[in-house]
Amino acid sequence: MSENLDYSDQHYFNSYDHFSIHEEMLKDSVRTISYRDAIYKNRDQFKDKVVLDVGCGSGILSMFAANAGAKHVIGVDRSNIIDMAREVVAANGLSSKITLIKGKMEEVVLPFDKVDIIVSEWMGYFLLYEAMLDTVLYARDRYLVDGGLILPDKAIMYISGIEDEEYKGQKIGFWDDVYGFDYTPFKSLALRDPLVDCVEEKSVITTKFALRTFDLYTVTKKDLSFSSDFQLLCMNTDTLHGFVVWFDIDFERVNNKVHFSTGPAAKYTHWKQTVFYTVDNHNITTGDSIQGKIDVSPNVVNPRDVDIEIGYSVQNGSRHCLKFIMA
Repeated sequence: MSENLDYSDQHYFNSYDHFSIHEEMLKDSVRTISYRDAIYKNRDQFKDKVVLDVGCGSGILSMFAANAGAKHVIGVDRSNIIDMAREVVAANGLSSKITLIKGKMEEVVLPFDKVDIIVSEWMGYFLLYEAMLDTVLYARDRYLVDGGLILPDKAIMYISGIEDEEYKGQKIGFWDDVYGFDYTPFKSLALRDPLVDCVEEKSVITTKFALRTFDLYTVTKKDLSFSSDFQLLCMNTDTLHGFVVWFDIDFERVNNKVHFSTGPAAKYTHWKQTVFYTVDNHNITTGDSIQGKIDVSPNVVNPRDVDIEIGYSVQNGSRHCLKFIMA
């Protein structure tokens, strides 16, 4: 079977070849146990069903589904890790129940015309980075039976304002004096690059705002480019150094629902949070309002990257505009 892999696809799939990234995901107990609970606690909905695992990686979700009573599970992944997944499946005596196919979801031929359930761990940093959701939507439209299940089925993106003087100084202020030299021209590059890191709950100084809800039963590829107005209320008298974005995940259309968050107040996940530093620091007072708008779209050059623009004003002050590339 021939494949059409451009550079962005090749780089993306190759990044999942090494076992270390799968080790990190498997050791993320919030992620892995949430999926296990959503499957094992709903065995009645998996019994005798055909399940498709999109981007199956090391095969853990496929094996959860098989152990939950699925009639058959098809796992699809383009990265070379699927060769190890086959060995793992065999080592656990599940080769007769799980078929693993190496290739792009959009190009492979499945052994079933339709599937009853789609499971996938498609979320990237900032939720949409790497554009794997596009592939899940393709699988949904092509293979899922009417009334079939998607796990998970809802994702919500949130934004808050943060105080982050120490880390902002390390990332942005560093360029003011580099071994006695003025490197401030580099600041514009540093500010364009979001920071993926763990934000302490105490650093969040505003209310949160739900930017976007993605219902996987109805969302389309076009919906993954969006704009959202937001309003944040300041909870402390402090200094605003930037914004933090995270997401929550829900398994809702199962009998026993499961939820997890990747936010600053939640238990650690490998997704951490995404920080967008402002050019200027802003002194804020309890009760102040931050009005903003975020625009999100795939990068034109590499559609697996994400272009993000945040416009905002503090307490009806001057308007500021920030542009980032999640790459």
